Amino acid sequence: MDRLLPARITAALTTMAALAVLPPAEARAGAIGSAPVATFDYQVGGVTMKVPTGCMFTHIIRGDGKNITYQNAGVDCGFVGALNAGFCNWRIDFTYADTDNKTYRTSRGKTHAECKINPMRDNAPQKLPRYGKACAHLHINGVRRVSQCHHITK
Repeated sequence: MDRLLPARITAALTTMAALAVLPPAEARAGAIGSAPVATFDYQVGGVTMKVPTGCMFTHIIRGDGKNITYQNAGVDCGFVGALNAGFCNWRIDFTYADTDNKTYRTSRGKTHAECKINPMRDNAPQKLPRYGKACAHLHINGVRRVSQCHHITK
């Protein structure tokens, strides 16, 4: 039996749920991708918090060429991951890099002190000066824990 099967099922269900509740697309192109959040421990006020397996970081982007009309990123947890206390001191950043992988723009999110099981952030529409990639990054206690990127091409 594939030990990754529960995580794959969770990812598929999460993606289907996200697609079902999204507003109609306004652009001609888009992408959705997920990356697993690895298990890690961190400290909050002297208490050790543990993030178990079962959480996925999903990044959705819509647009046309270098014009991004919609962008969202967030965490969904299932199985054991849904039982954790949440993510404390979290922040989601969006970055944009050129084809040489040089980051030229960062939209830094607000750090949220509260613990939340499903942190999520929308980003404002963007007009990119060049092709490359758009990434979303989840930070916990100031440490980048997971990233997900989409390539922006002609």
